[in-house]
Amino acid sequence: MMNNFNEFKSSEELAQNLAQNIASILTEAIKKDGKATLLLSGGNTPKLFFQKLSKIDILWKKVTIGLVDERWVDTKLKDSNEFLIRKNLLINLASKANFIGLYKNKLDLLLAEEVCSKSYKKEFEKIDVLILGMGTDGHTASLFPNNDKLKEAYNLENPNFCISIEPKNVPYIRMSLTLRKILDAKNIILHIEGKEKLEVFNCAIKSDDIFKYPINAVLKKADKKLEVYYS
Repeated sequence: MMNNFNEFKSSEELAQNLAQNIASILTEAIKKDGKATLLLSGGNTPKLFFQKLSKIDILWKKVTIGLVDERWVDTKLKDSNEFLIRKNLLINLASKANFIGLYKNKLDLLLAEEVCSKSYKKEFEKIDVLILGMGTDGHTASLFPNNDKLKEAYNLENPNFCISIEPKNVPYIRMSLTLRKILDAKNIILHIEGKEKLEVFNCAIKSDDIFKYPINAVLKKADKKLEVYYS
C-alpha cells in the first residue's frame, strides 16, 4: 500500500495534482461508459482541491457527484457537506455536474437510511472514484472509533449503501456509506494533510484494530486500488 503513497511539498501542489488525476479518471470513465461518478468527503482539507477541480474542462454534464457522508443538518448551514461541495466545487466549469445529496429534510434518520440507500444504489451502483478524508482520531467517512454501529457498518454482507451513525464525541448525527460500498469504488483516494494526521495514519497501518482506527478497515481491504495523497 505504501507504494501508492504520494507526498507533496504543499497543499497547493497536492490540490493541483489530485485535481488533474481525478479529472483524468472521470474523463476515461466518460469515454468508456458515457458517464462518470464521483463520491466526496467533507471537512476543511479538500476545499482547495475542490476549487482546483472546478476549473478543469471536462464533460461535467456527464458527471454525477455524491457524498461519502453527511452531517444531518440543513444543507444551507456551513456544517453541511453538501453546502461545502456547492460552494467550492459546483462552481466554474463544474457547475454543470449533477449532484445528489444525502440529507433529507424533516426525515427521521433511521427512515432516511433506507431512502438514502435506495437513492445512492440507483445513482452510484458504479463508483468511478471515491475520496476519503481522515480525522485525527482515525475516523473516515462518518465511521468513528469504537462506535456501536461499526460492526454493522463493517459487515461486508450488509446490502445497504448507507448507515446512520451517532458519534459520541463530535456534534451531529451522520449518514455514512458502509464499508462494503466504499470498497466497491473502482478508485479510492485518501487525502490527508499535516504531521498530526500522518502520525495517526502511521499508527493505523501498524495496528490491526479496525475499531480503534476505522481508516484501517479501508486500508486493510482496499489493497492496490487505494492511493494516499499527503502534504
